[in-house]
Amino acid sequence: MILIRHGQSEFNVVYGKTRIDPGIRDPKLTELGHRQARAAAETVRELGVHRIVSSPYTRALQTATIIAEALDLSVTVDPHIGERAAFTCDIGTPRSALQTAWPHLQLDHIEETWWPKMEESETALDLRGQAFRTRMHDSGDWQGTAVVSHWGFIRTLTGHRVGNCTVLRFDPSAEHPGGGTVVSDTDVC
Repeated sequence: MILIRHGQSEFNVVYGKTRIDPGIRDPKLTELGHRQARAAAETVRELGVHRIVSSPYTRALQTATIIAEALDLSVTVDPHIGERAAFTCDIGTPRSALQTAWPHLQLDHIEETWWPKMEESETALDLRGQAFRTRMHDSGDWQGTAVVSHWGFIRTLTGHRVGNCTVLRFDPSAEHPGGGTVVSDTDVC
C-alpha cells in the first residue's frame, strides 16, 4: 500500500509560518500543493497503484483527483482516513456540498456530517488507525492501493511525521505503529 499526505493547503501556509490556527475550514490546495500532487503522481506511477482511496477533506480530494487523472484511475472516498480533528481546518464540508463540488464521486455512503467531533483524542485516532490497518489487511487488496490522507492519520499508522505529498510504502500487517518507509519526500509546508 502507498500512503500519500495531501499537498500544501491554504491552512498549511499560515500555520507553517505562525503556528497559529488561521481559522480556515476545510482548506483547498495552494498552487504549490497542486504542483506537489502532480509530482506525487509521477512517483506513484512507478509503484503499481491500481486503486486510490481518499479522505473526504477538500485538500485530500484535490490531491487524489490530480493523481487519479494522471494515472487514469477513479477515487474511492473513505471518511475513516481523515485527519485528527484538532484545528479549524479539520472541520469538513458536508456531504451534500461535496457531492455538488465532486459530482463524479460516489459519496452516498458518507454521513452529511462525516468528520470527527473536536477535539479528537490521540487514543480515538489510534483506534481509528488500527481499525483501518485491520480492514485493509483483511481485505487482501491493500497492495497496489494508494491512500491519500493527512499528517495525523499517517503518523498514527506509521510513526512518521511527514511533509505535504510525502509518499510512503506501508504494510498494514506490520507492527503498530510502523510499516512505513518513505519513498519520496516533497516540499514540506
